Amino acid sequence: MSEVSLTQIAQISVNAADIPRAVAFYRDTLGIKLLFQTAQMAFFDCSGIRLMISLPEKPEFSHPGSVIYYKVTDIQQSYKVLSNKGVDFLSKPHFVANMGSFDIWMAFFRDTEGNTLALTSEVPKGNE
Repeated sequence: MSEVSLTQIAQISVNAADIPRAVAFYRDTLGIKLLFQTAQMAFFDCSGIRLMISLPEKPEFSHPGSVIYYKVTDIQQSYKVLSNKGVDFLSKPHFVANMGSFDIWMAFFRDTEGNTLALTSEVPKGNE
């Protein structure tokens, strides 16, 4: 038997209760490129990784999804712009870890469907 190594994400699925509302948030508020949309789902392009927003297939699947971390260059500016667009942040950008030459910062927020998302940034030392 050969070895299998899962190293690349092709698609992430996030639950939604209202597809048009979720599409407006991801496309218009967050600025993610919409690939296509149906009545039950919508697909976005996140630099080659597909983000699928869909209605749950069964009631037992109806719950908020995994946290998706969006990498940004300037977390403070991204936080400010998205806050001004009405994004519901759970926290301001904050220090998470010292990685030597840079620090990891994060800020968590919710989409219109109650899913938790996050901004993450590798901030060079001295640029906090």
